[in-house]
Amino acid sequence: MSWTLGIDVGTYETKGALVARDGAILATAARRHEMLVPRPGWAEHCAQTVWWGDFVHVTRALLAQSGVDPRGIEAVAASAIGPCMLPVDARGAPLMNGVLYGVDTRASAQIDRLNARIGAEVILARCGNALTSQSVGPKILWLKDTHPDLFARTAKILTSTSYLTWKLTGAHVIDHYTAANFAPLYDVDALDWTAELADFLPLDRLPRLMWSTEIAGQVTAAAAAETGLAAGTPVTCGTIDAAAEAVSVGVLAPGEMMLMYGSTVFIIEVTAAALRDPRLWYAPWLFPGRHASMAGLATSGTLTRWFRDQLARDADFATLAAEAAASPKGARGLVCLPHFSGERTPIHDPRARGAFFGLDLTHGRGDMFRAVLEGVAMGTAQIFETYRALGAAPSRVLAVGGGTQNAVWMQASSDLCGAAQLVCDKTMGASYGNAFLAAVAIGAVMPDEITRWNPVARTVRPERVAAYDRQYPLWKALYAQTRDIAHALGGP
Repeated sequence: MSWTLGIDVGTYETKGALVARDGAILATAARRHEMLVPRPGWAEHCAQTVWWGDFVHVTRALLAQSGVDPRGIEAVAASAIGPCMLPVDARGAPLMNGVLYGVDTRASAQIDRLNARIGAEVILARCGNALTSQSVGPKILWLKDTHPDLFARTAKILTSTSYLTWKLTGAHVIDHYTAANFAPLYDVDALDWTAELADFLPLDRLPRLMWSTEIAGQVTAAAAAETGLAAGTPVTCGTIDAAAEAVSVGVLAPGEMMLMYGSTVFIIEVTAAALRDPRLWYAPWLFPGRHASMAGLATSGTLTRWFRDQLARDADFATLAAEAAASPKGARGLVCLPHFSGERTPIHDPRARGAFFGLDLTHGRGDMFRAVLEGVAMGTAQIFETYRALGAAPSRVLAVGGGTQNAVWMQASSDLCGAAQLVCDKTMGASYGNAFLAAVAIGAVMPDEITRWNPVARTVRPERVAAYDRQYPLWKALYAQTRDIAHALGGP
């Protein structure tokens, strides 16, 4: 027997799966960790203890649980949260915590400066993306501006997945899908790094570009000793977790969209041609000649966790979901702006703030939790509106992630977005997608065989809800009319 190994490091949890060539899951394992928030607007992970430490822990747990001979693992693929910014020295040691993806908004001043210097239109045309909190380039410039001593010692700028691949193989590589988030340092038409727009980082400090399913190297003897894997096992270049998650549910053809319910809502739609709009993100897809358009909210599952930890410490998520289900659709006139970490697409406002509006003394905890779920669903609906306005309405929506177990959240999203959602049989997500990508990399399967590995199991269909027809326009107006107040409360 032979297997492939997929590992995914998420915002709050790392998951792994050992999968057979027919898609059957042999073993799964997981490990929780925390996101560090050292100050408002910052979000970090310790690369050594979280990214690599979790990889080692989960891999060893899978080997112990399954009892397989590590030599039977044909290939390894990893994904992780992204895009992140991690400077490492000449020995590969991290010089600071990894700066996380768009939930980290520390580089707003650098975004403004680069836009003024280069021109927002030029950046969008060359890089396929406007500069936002999701962009790695401004965060590298932040490092140079604020920590010149660390910047001077930086030999490479890595992201989460490229750090894992380096620990496994000794190779500094990054896939094109991830690299597209490094604006203004990546040219999407040339599929290469560029110094033509900005020269704040020598290009030799960036990893070598590859496609996600190319083999980056083999497990070294040192990595084998730590992980229990066999030395010489092929390792793919890897990718961002959301991309692996989309693969896991069969997002393949133009018009197909993944709607991921995780710490953040994240959306990927495969498109026939590059879709460049400042409200969304663009990247080459995982396979040459294909394109992807992305969107994402800043807080989703993270907001439900905040609500439980701060307002419902005596309850678990199942209890809160039941209380929300008992509240009528529309939460009896209560709305929630879910911008507790600013907001990403489509408004790209790192200074946006969260709010509950419409509270009175008759509202209870269930109403408030329903308003949280509906507020996130309204943010998702605003993204769907953007795709439709660009002529890119999805033809098929595949839902994935832990939030698919929450019936209130799922139904509210379908109702507000006006879209049916397909949920596949296997819900392992990115780690399962990585195991599939590893199998693709060694020629064991073709990309379209994922629909055989993971068929659709159920469908959530939209309903017309009068309360949403009334409240959704008010939700959008609430942000627009309180934006200046939120910015003032957040300080300069």
